Amino acid sequence: MKITLAQLSFHTGNFAGNTQKMLAALQLAKTEGSDLIVFSELATCGYPARDFLEFQDFILESKKCIEAIAVHCHGIAAIVGSPEPNPKIEGKDLFNAAFFLQDGRVKQIIKKTLLPNYDIFDEYRYFEPNHIFDLVEYKGVKIALTICEDLWNIDDNPMYLTTPMDELIKLGPDLIINIAASPYSKTQIQTRQEVIMKNAAKYNLPVFYVNHIGAQTHLVFDGGSCVADKNGDVFDELAYFEEDQKTYTFESGKVELLNKIASKVTQRNQWQDLEAALVLGVRQYFQKLSFNKAILGLSGGIDSALVTYLAVKALGKENVLPVLLPSQFSSDHSINDSKALCNNLELPFETIPIEQVYTNFMKALDPFFKDTAFGLAEENLQSRTRGVLLMAMANKHGYILLNTTNKSELAVGYGTLYGDMCGGLSVIGDLYKTEIFELCNYINRNQEIIPIHILQKEPSAELRPNQKDSDSLPAYEILDQIIYYYIEERLGPQQIIQKGFEAQLVQKTLRMINMNEWKRWQAPPVIRLSKKAFGPGRRVPISGKYLN
Repeated sequence: MKITLAQLSFHTGNFAGNTQKMLAALQLAKTEGSDLIVFSELATCGYPARDFLEFQDFILESKKCIEAIAVHCHGIAAIVGSPEPNPKIEGKDLFNAAFFLQDGRVKQIIKKTLLPNYDIFDEYRYFEPNHIFDLVEYKGVKIALTICEDLWNIDDNPMYLTTPMDELIKLGPDLIINIAASPYSKTQIQTRQEVIMKNAAKYNLPVFYVNHIGAQTHLVFDGGSCVADKNGDVFDELAYFEEDQKTYTFESGKVELLNKIASKVTQRNQWQDLEAALVLGVRQYFQKLSFNKAILGLSGGIDSALVTYLAVKALGKENVLPVLLPSQFSSDHSINDSKALCNNLELPFETIPIEQVYTNFMKALDPFFKDTAFGLAEENLQSRTRGVLLMAMANKHGYILLNTTNKSELAVGYGTLYGDMCGGLSVIGDLYKTEIFELCNYINRNQEIIPIHILQKEPSAELRPNQKDSDSLPAYEILDQIIYYYIEERLGPQQIIQKGFEAQLVQKTLRMINMNEWKRWQAPPVIRLSKKAFGPGRRVPISGKYLN
C-alpha cells in the first residue's frame, strides 16, 4: 500500500482555503499512485479553533469540508481531522475526530481518547473523550488510527488512566497512523521524536505521523512529520517549518520512500530552529490577518535589532519600516548602530526626534509635576511619546507595530505600558535576554548582520543620563535563571534558593514577576517558543497574594 503524508499549513476558520489545499494535495497523491493520503488533526477547521467550536455553523462548515473531500476519494482514501458532533446528550457536544474517507463517502470515524488540558491545550473544554476502540481496515491492512495525544501516554508515569495503543494492539494492527497538531517549543522536537520512536518500538509497528505546519497567532507548528520503522528508528522526516508532502510504500511490515532516498535524520540546531520559528510566526501572523507591512521603533539596542532582522526575513525589506526616535538622552552610538543595522539589511528608515514632543508634554504636565524630582513618570513619558508616534504612523499608513520586549523584561515588568509595550505582536517576548545574545551571534555566524557594537555594549533603556539596565535589575545571566526556574520549572522560592541563588534576590525577583501580571494581560500576543510562555498557556491571577 502507498501512503502519502501531507504536511500543510491550515488557517483557522478558512474552510474554503483549507479544503482547496487538501484537494490539491490529494490530486498530487493520485498522480503518484497513492492509496491513502493522511492530513493532520482538525485540518478542516484549523487548530486551535478555541471557542469557534461552540458555533453550530462552524461545525457545519467543517462537515461540508469533509463531504467535499470525500467526493474525490475514488481510487484513493483519505484521513482528515475534523470535529464531530456527539449524538448523546451526556458529555461534551463534540469529539475531536479522524474521518476515514473512501469511495466518495465517510467510511469510518475514529475519535480522540486523550484530551490534553494543560499549558496551551484546552481540549476538554470542547471535546468528549473516546471510549470505544476500533481499527481501520483498508486494502488488507489494519490501521491503528490515533490522534496526537493518544500516543503520548507512553512513559512509566502516565498522566491518563487509559493508553489507547494498549487497547488497539489487542486488535492486531499492522501499522500506526497518528494525525497531530503539535506546536513547536525549544524542547518539543526531540520529545516528540522520542514519543514516536517509543511507540514504534513498544508495539513493534511502523508509525506514520503527520503534523501541522504554520502559525496561529501565538502558536508555531514546526511540521517534522515522519515515519518510524517497527524497530523504533525514524526512517524519514518531512521538512521543518514548511509545507511538504511525501509518499511511502508499506508492504509486509516494511516501509520505503517512493521514488526518493530517505532523508538522514540529523541533530537539530536549536538556534536555527528558533530563527525559523520566529520568522514563520511573524510571516503567518501577517498573512492570516491580511496584513502586509510592519513598523517598529529601532533604538540601537539588541532587542529591536533582532526584531528588525526577523521582520525583514519574514516580510521582505520593502514591507518593514524601522523608525529611529532619539531623545536628548539617546547616545550617538545608539543612533549610529541603528543606521549601521539598516545599512547591513539594505533597509530604508525614518527618524523622528522626540525631544520637542516630549518637552511639550512636560509643559502640559508642569502644573501637576512641579516641585517633584525627575523620576519614573518622566522616563515612562518618553517611552509613551514613542508609542504614540509609532501608533500614529501605523494607523495612518496601514502598518502593524511589532513589539520588541523580551521575556526577561516582560517577566519583571521592565517596560512601559502604552509605550514600549505597544504593538500587535510580541516577537521575542518568549526569549530571555541571554538567549537573544546567543541567537544574534548565530545570525552573525557567517557575516556581520547585527552590528558587533550592539552585541558588545551594556543594555540600556536610555531614559535618563548614563542609564543602564543593571541599575534596576541584576545581571541577566542571573536574572534569567531565576525567571526560568519560576516560570518554566514552577519552582517555589525556597527551591530556587537551594540552587545557590541569594535569598533576597530571589524573593525580590519573584515578587516583581507576580506584581506585574496586570501588565502582561495588556501586552500583545507572544510567539510561543518555550514550554511555558506568557499568554494562554500560563494562567495566574492578577490580584493573587502569593509572594506579594
